[in-house]
Amino acid sequence: MNLDEITKSLKSGAEKLALQTACEKNKSLEAVAAALDSNRKKIIEANKKDIDAARANGTKESLIDRLSLDDKRITGIIDSLKIVLAQTDPIGEETAGWKTPNGLTIRQVRVPLGVVAIIYESRPNVTVDAFCLAYKSGNAILLRGSSSAYNSNKAIVEIIKEALSNVDGGVPESIELVEVKDHDHSDVDAILTAVGKIDVVLPRGGKKLIQTVVSNARIPVIETGSGVCHLYIDDTANLEMACKVAENAKIQRPSVCNAIECIVVNKKIADDFLPMLAKKFDGRVKFHADEYSFNLLSGTANTSVEKATDEDFGNEYLDYECCIKTVENIEEAISYINLHNTKHSESIITESHANAKLFQAKIDASCVYVNASTRFTDGGEFGFGAELGISTQKLHARGPMGIKALTTTKYLIDGDGQTR
Repeated sequence: MNLDEITKSLKSGAEKLALQTACEKNKSLEAVAAALDSNRKKIIEANKKDIDAARANGTKESLIDRLSLDDKRITGIIDSLKIVLAQTDPIGEETAGWKTPNGLTIRQVRVPLGVVAIIYESRPNVTVDAFCLAYKSGNAILLRGSSSAYNSNKAIVEIIKEALSNVDGGVPESIELVEVKDHDHSDVDAILTAVGKIDVVLPRGGKKLIQTVVSNARIPVIETGSGVCHLYIDDTANLEMACKVAENAKIQRPSVCNAIECIVVNKKIADDFLPMLAKKFDGRVKFHADEYSFNLLSGTANTSVEKATDEDFGNEYLDYECCIKTVENIEEAISYINLHNTKHSESIITESHANAKLFQAKIDASCVYVNASTRFTDGGEFGFGAELGISTQKLHARGPMGIKALTTTKYLIDGDGQTR
């Protein structure tokens, strides 16, 4: 990989995009949407190569699900792109403005970040999401996907670049994909140390990837977190609702970052709730239970349960496994969650308005829910169309990252000869 040549091309692309109107960028995105639609066969054939290789390598099915594309998922990708396309262009938005006593006019306006890099695992839909958000917000993007999704990502990027080349005003040099080789991460090191060439890098994936990027980067990082998400069942909870939400948050798609990994249960209702939960899950999830919950679950029919170890608390399973932790009260639940979470998404099931307010006020996470599944932490569900990731840090951006998360501001000052 010649990073100097790649970043030089991307910078040129970013400079061109920064001058384009919303209409010009939208025209290009419309062409990309049409190209993805007409090249479904190429994408699915490339994706099949990745899936076959993953299965041959013994990858578990929950992770293959993250990798897989079909007609329905491609339609979803295109729909997300179209939602981004329809959104208001943030570039040039005046976020503040005033006139100083000496007559200077000061305006704060929104501008692109420039050249953005994203390092991500599996999930080839991220390739399109990242591209369309970057393009719409006037940024060029360098994509470094995983080797497991390389064929899929390569096919998608080829389709995007061809579409941009064929549309008047398109900027094909605004997107590049790093060629990935198994077990070779030298390109990642080069990206993380590309001071002056890449403006910001985003890691999107598991704990190990994120820690590697945060620990080694010499360029700015927007940290997107792994998802150790919790569901707290309060002593005032509607237990039928609690079972329904738990099923959705754990089982609907266990391999994604907004699925729950631990169910925290108030002991006052544990004797009633845990057998109901076991019945609802119907053997589909393996429980890693603390002492109190183990005694309740081990006698339940069609339930896989083992005693939890210290490593289970705060673990991201990304599979049909779940930790069960019992607590005396909401204060203990909040303390436990804040100690073991990754600042992603947390939820409480409660009929107490006071407990709901306390939970939302004291839980340290980017998204805190009351009586709802954590599975809603998603750019599409929030109305952003797509997302670059879920930021779990507190500076610049937090939560699902849409278009504005890829912008910064600068001050434009107009005068008529003022001196200081």
